Amino acid sequence: MLPLDDATLLGLLKEDAPYGDLTTRSLGFGASGAKLTMRARGPMTVCGSEEAARVFALLGARAEIAAPSGTPVAAGTLLAEATGPAEALFLGWKVAQTLTEWASGVASATAALVDAARAVTPGIGIACTRKAVPGTRALSLKAVVAGGAEIHRTGLSDTVLLFPEHRAFGGPDALGAQIARLRAACPERRVVVEVKTLTEAEAAAEAGAHVLQLEKFTPEEAEAAARALAGWTGCLAAAGGITAANAAAYAATGMQVLVTSSPYYAKPADVSVAIAPARDLA
Repeated sequence: MLPLDDATLLGLLKEDAPYGDLTTRSLGFGASGAKLTMRARGPMTVCGSEEAARVFALLGARAEIAAPSGTPVAAGTLLAEATGPAEALFLGWKVAQTLTEWASGVASATAALVDAARAVTPGIGIACTRKAVPGTRALSLKAVVAGGAEIHRTGLSDTVLLFPEHRAFGGPDALGAQIARLRAACPERRVVVEVKTLTEAEAAAEAGAHVLQLEKFTPEEAEAAARALAGWTGCLAAAGGITAANAAAYAATGMQVLVTSSPYYAKPADVSVAIAPARDLA
């Protein structure tokens, strides 16, 4: 996926240092040549190294990416480095580090969930929802893709997902009528229907849903639904409460997709940063 745009990165820099770096400026060595390195403190799946490098480039430094987003790395691996005026490196330091740590945490958590599920069912899909931390969606979606998952919905504008809350506005026969209306109005889209019971799942399948999203079914309930709908040709997706700890159990149920938001709330990865005069790190 594309890195965050320059306007977004400049906004992060402005938030952190709207009037420059007072400490470095006051010490008087801002124009001195310096080198910065970013390394993984532990194993991780990298995300955000492109943005980190661009942060330093926007400040007038020369930056290189050593480990692109999506790369699994061991502790000590070089992620990115930058050379240039010390003031530029100190200005971009925490923005680049924090961005990479947060995004790599999401990517690493995603990779752990994907690995757990596919150890049981190699072909199963893992899709992350649009429920990212507000204001972080672009980087969140990049991070889950870096971790090996797919995007469930980028937002409300691109997919059709019929919730029970929609059906409350359709009267007693809402399920079948609304599925038919969505299929007619959006013929190029697959109609996804969220269901909360096996009875609802069977009714939605009969009414023409393309995808059934089983909301908060236990693994046992999801397996029972897969058996009951064994002759149905649509797609079964389990959603709600799926994490790396239970992904294997859900993957064994016969689901074709696991839908999750859990990676967005992962602990950030740990990235070390060293800054020194250029002669010391050359």
